[in-house]
Amino acid sequence: MVERYALEPLKSLWTLKAQYERWLEVELAVVEAYEEFGIAPKGTAQKIRERAQIDVDDILRTEAVVDHDVIAFVKSVTKNMGDEARFFHYGLTSSDVVDTATSLALKSATEEILCSCKSLANVLYEKAIRYKDLPTIGRTHGVHAEPTSFGLKFLSWYAELLRDIERLERAKEEISVGKLSGAVGNYANIDPKIERRALEKLGLKPTPVATQVIPRDYIAHLLSVFALIAGLIERIAIEIRHLQRTEVLEAMEPFKEGQRGSSAMPHKKNPILCERLTGMARLMRSYAQVAFENMALWHERDISHSSAERYILPDATMTIYYMLEKTRYLIESLKVFEEKVRNNLDLTKGLIYSQRILLALVDKGMSREEAYTLVQSIALECWESGESFRERVMQNEKVKTLLTREELETLFEPSYYLRNVDAIYERFKHDPKSENQKGN
Repeated sequence: MVERYALEPLKSLWTLKAQYERWLEVELAVVEAYEEFGIAPKGTAQKIRERAQIDVDDILRTEAVVDHDVIAFVKSVTKNMGDEARFFHYGLTSSDVVDTATSLALKSATEEILCSCKSLANVLYEKAIRYKDLPTIGRTHGVHAEPTSFGLKFLSWYAELLRDIERLERAKEEISVGKLSGAVGNYANIDPKIERRALEKLGLKPTPVATQVIPRDYIAHLLSVFALIAGLIERIAIEIRHLQRTEVLEAMEPFKEGQRGSSAMPHKKNPILCERLTGMARLMRSYAQVAFENMALWHERDISHSSAERYILPDATMTIYYMLEKTRYLIESLKVFEEKVRNNLDLTKGLIYSQRILLALVDKGMSREEAYTLVQSIALECWESGESFRERVMQNEKVKTLLTREELETLFEPSYYLRNVDAIYERFKHDPKSENQKGN
């Protein structure tokens, strides 16, 4: 865990104390189920709950001797118990407790991450509406292409995030499984009905078939969805980084009062948050890769996955949560220089309207090949000379035989390119107060 990027409530979710508390809840749920089915005397779970003490330092001291974290936990927690300790960890193996408790942690973390996703979605949609009618230059390969709506940038991100939210909802449902089926998953020492009842108390359901562990495809799926969300955030960050370049300067990430951009150059305002998010997206992809590697274990299990998960599960959940929270701040506080957005439309002196000229000539009866060749020849000359494409088209004799000046004037209007933008927006139904935003 990197303290710099650890935000609450996820930070507290992954402390050792919180881990042991989850282990205790799993153990207690099993004892309560034993009571209900007459295996343990009534009141056993209550006695355990009253007498169990989680002393992190004591557990760690015990672990240093026994070299097994769950055994150390059981020994420490039950040291002040009486006869009720017989039913603590009864019929269970370590992975029953650890894996089920891990599912509880991942479920809780995913719920917080989903809330953050939905908050970000609201902000993206608000910006999409705000800038819907602002014409901007669309760029392909980094080169000016044709005008489009500045708001569509945000709407595209919003649409992708809606897909990610749906994916994450499914992944949360999948990850909400437990396993209380014993050493190799065959229920030799614990009845399936005990598992069902105990997991029901925990808000989980049994995984259909377990070995000694819950199959790791659940975790691989969840972390792959996190990686997809990180990919979207990286897409947002890279776009803003490009828009903040001095030569473009259409948008800029927030720069706080008192903030400094460079130790050497006082004038600098650098897109450090966007760059940080870009780097974190690389981490998220690597966490997903490790989760895929953890799927293939020896026979009913080995523990090659265990050490890796101690790193990737806290770090992946905290990192994606940090990324979402910071991206929401980034979008909320983003500075958009609308005049510069409009001015950049004219940087190429009309070249961005070449397709409209091409199609207008075709509409007048010129073959597409002849029209393309003519328009391209004028455009390439203007690229080289820096002359106005608009004026060169107006002066071209072949063009003038087919199009009047008045007709040509209408072909150089950016508003034309926004005429069907409303139809795109109508594909979305959004209620900022609702958690269920859907793209049609």
